[in-house]
Amino acid sequence: MHRLFSWELSYFSGKARAYLRYKDRMGDLGDGFEDILATPELMMGLLLPSTGSAAVPQLRTADGTWVQDSSDIIDHCERAHPRVPVVPGAAEAPRQAIASHLIELLADEWLVVPAFWERWHYSLEGVEPNHLAANEQQWGAVFGAGLPGSERRDAGRELFEGMFGISQARTDPKGVYAGLVHLGVSPENENAWWASMERALDALDAHLERHDFLLGGRPSLGDFGLLGPLYAHLFRDPVPGFRLRTRHPLVAEWIERTNGNNALEARTYGQRLYSLDENGDLVGRPATSDGGEWLPGDAVPGTLDALLAIFFDQMWPVLKSTMERTAAFIASDACGAAGELPGKTFFADPPWYEHQTGEGALTHEFEIGGFRARRMVVPVQIYKLQRVARVVEGTIATDAGRGSVEAWLDRFAGGRELLGLTGQLRSCRVRKQGARLFADVS
Repeated sequence: MHRLFSWELSYFSGKARAYLRYKDRMGDLGDGFEDILATPELMMGLLLPSTGSAAVPQLRTADGTWVQDSSDIIDHCERAHPRVPVVPGAAEAPRQAIASHLIELLADEWLVVPAFWERWHYSLEGVEPNHLAANEQQWGAVFGAGLPGSERRDAGRELFEGMFGISQARTDPKGVYAGLVHLGVSPENENAWWASMERALDALDAHLERHDFLLGGRPSLGDFGLLGPLYAHLFRDPVPGFRLRTRHPLVAEWIERTNGNNALEARTYGQRLYSLDENGDLVGRPATSDGGEWLPGDAVPGTLDALLAIFFDQMWPVLKSTMERTAAFIASDACGAAGELPGKTFFADPPWYEHQTGEGALTHEFEIGGFRARRMVVPVQIYKLQRVARVVEGTIATDAGRGSVEAWLDRFAGGRELLGLTGQLRSCRVRKQGARLFADVS
């Protein structure tokens, strides 16, 4: 049996857990998996010695292999259990394959900012409505696991003040609050970041009027990617959860459906709806749209264009700059002989703090909602772009595939630039070793 070490409140744990549930329910995960709360004891005594990282989620597979990072967990399990894939084949469905990977990347590395912001913004003193008490309780359930209820909340409160300096977050940001600053959030643009999330939610609402998942009637990699920001942060956290359920009920229903737990009325995957025939006998049919399958003919619904446009309008310029700045850093003396690079998404990595803050070599300007600001360069995005590049190369290996992809990418400003991704990555390639990143100069 696979063992997932996770937290319910964790962004990327939600993505990995829902994926494993899907594979398990579809009978494509061997003996299944156990979801284990990663307490501090397990993080420091098991995860850190095994992988060099205490971050969650982490998977120990049935054969004892450790996999850290949600995308790597999915890639590993897809190779080992390929019967019910979550990514359409690049040769057979090139448009769907690229779309699913782009949406995963958008969710992992762009929507993380507004999702991150809402949890902590509504925990600040003086902000109303406020969910600090609930946030303390859910974090205390991890860092005070096994203690009585009030003591669990005390553990969360102590963590927030001691590690995050929550009472001084606006004047002296630390921990997660410093991370938001490093990722480019400021008092001037924080509402623009949230507007980016609302744009995504509006796009999803419109799409879900026609289809139950991104590519039709069963989930794909993009669905599980989007569950990262939308489940743990927007759905479970009280303030955004209320807004989500009341303003975006179709998205809230999709979250339950994709999460695959207690989702009978959300018409989840593998479920059947029943009618009665003329004899009063039950007759079943797939509960989800489009016959419970991806759309035929490599169709990417036009209703997804608005969501994918966020990638090309807002994220793609940042990614192009990330490649340029990372290439320059790798070529400089600052990179060091070992070629190690920052490995975190959430905040500036301490060994590279001077490079990822201020006007450092691993920072760059960006624009959101008409506001120009500065943020840290995140080299792990290069690693994830390399995954996308491999898919793109597979889709354009034939003239027919290239023609189909080109025609589809023409829907988006700068869309065809994606076809040159392999070349753009040539000077900034990275390799992952456990939880650490290194320049790949081979």
